[in-house]
Formats: sequence, C-alpha cells, structure tokens
Amino acid sequence: MIRLVGILVGLVFTFVVVLAFVVGAYNHITEPAAETAEHAFHLDPHGPAEGFAHNGLMPEWDLAQLQRGYQVYKEVCSACHSLEQVAFRNLAELGYSEEEVKAEAASWVVPAINPDTGENTTRPGTPTDYFPSPYANDVAAAAANNNAIPPDLSLMTKARHHGPEYVYSLLTGYQEPSAELAERFPDSVPGPGLYHNPYFANLNLAMAPPITADGQVTYADGTAATVDQMAQDVAAFLTWTAEPSLVDRVKMGWMVMGFLLFVTILAWLAKKSVWSTLKTRKD
Repeated sequence: MIRLVGILVGLVFTFVVVLAFVVGAYNHITEPAAETAEHAFHLDPHGPAEGFAHNGLMPEWDLAQLQRGYQVYKEVCSACHSLEQVAFRNLAELGYSEEEVKAEAASWVVPAINPDTGENTTRPGTPTDYFPSPYANDVAAAAANNNAIPPDLSLMTKARHHGPEYVYSLLTGYQEPSAELAERFPDSVPGPGLYHNPYFANLNLAMAPPITADGQVTYADGTAATVDQMAQDVAAFLTWTAEPSLVDRVKMGWMVMGFLLFVTILAWLAKKSVWSTLKTRKD
C-alpha cells in the first residue's frame, strides 16, 4: 500500500512538472515578454575602426599605446577607480626601465602604518606595492559617487563581454537620450546624478563622462590626445592589466598546434611504414 501511494505521488508530481513546463512554453510563445528600454535601445560594443593590436590571430602588445593608456588611467581614471590587482613593478612589462618604475611608484601615495605610533599614515609607493584605492573604504566611495561604488578596473575587460570594445564604446558613448526613448520609456530617462549611455547595461549610470575633451591628457610621446585616442589607449591598457599573458598565451597556442600537427603527420607516416611492412610479409 505504501509503495502504491509513493508511486501515485511520484506520478502526480511528474504530471504537475510537465504541465507547468507546457503551460510556460505556451505562454512564452503566445505572449512574448513586453519590450523594455534596455532591449530596444541597448547597443552592442564596438572597437575603434582600426582595431586593437592585441586582437587577431597574431596579436602583439603596442607598448607605446599601453604606456599612453597607463597615463590616461593615472590622470583620469585613478581619481575614482582602483587597480588593486596590479603592482607597480608590473609596469616594467610596458617597456619602462627599472629607474622609471621606481620613479613612477614613488609618484603615488600608498597607505602605511606609522612604526612608532601604529597609526594609519601614508608614504611614497615602491615597486613592490600595488596600486592604491582612491577611497578609504566602500562607504567613502559610495558617498563620493552618488551612492555608487566605482568598480576596480584590474579585471574589467575580462568581466565584460567583448571587454576592450566595451570599455572603448562606453567611454565614447555618452549622449543625450533620444526623443524616441523619452516618448516610449519615460522612466528610462536619466534622473539627477545619472548619465545616459546606450552601451551600459541599463542605459544610465552614475559615472559622469570621464573623458570629455581633446587634449585632456598631454601624451609624453607627443601623440594627439583626442577623445577617441584616449579611449583606445586606456581600453588597451586595461586589457593588459586583466590578462598580461594574452599575447604569450596565443603564441604558445600556435606552437602547440604546430607541434600537434607535426606529431600527427609523424604518426601517420609511422603507421604507413608499419602497415606497409606487414602487408609485404602477408603477400
């Protein structure tokens, strides 16, 4: 009797699950979800017209571009965003000499502890230090940014789909909301303290446009610092911070593919040689 009840309960449960699935599928087909502003007006990210040097089948780091991107981060982005996964010594990978790395580290102020009093203090950075956060804690960060905590940028291009293109598009995509958006979805028009950007997930974000005009940064190598150029450079730099081994990894992948191809051909020739001998003996 107990077994029969168990079987009946299982059948009823299975029937309910199947019925719910069928009803849900039917409703999905016959009653599509209402269109949202994010669905109608969100744009897919795109990169610069000439692309990035680190993309493609044979990527390379453009060290001059990475150095310019670091300069944009330092002079523009670091006021709000941290880079906590990157140490100053890593800048040597961008082509800076040991003395330049030391000087660059010393130009930053990092938190420290006073050895005499044990109180919090600050000191010039050293190559072994990591890039400091611009805020003491999340509460201070939220208070300074319309209750939104600026994310750390160390892995940003890995955390977003088409990361380099996303960063580039976001930085160059600030604009006024269209009249169509205001008419169809009035609730999606940015309110006080928000800025419209169709490349952002929900179209509006608390970050004001960080790159606002040509010449905002004066590049050390003399490159014209247009808005487009600065966005390209910092996007490339943040690609490096997120995956500094990207170029080496792709090159190693090609080497492995070449080795596997060589071994496959070698194995095929060995097979041909062995079986030809066996065939000769059989004949």
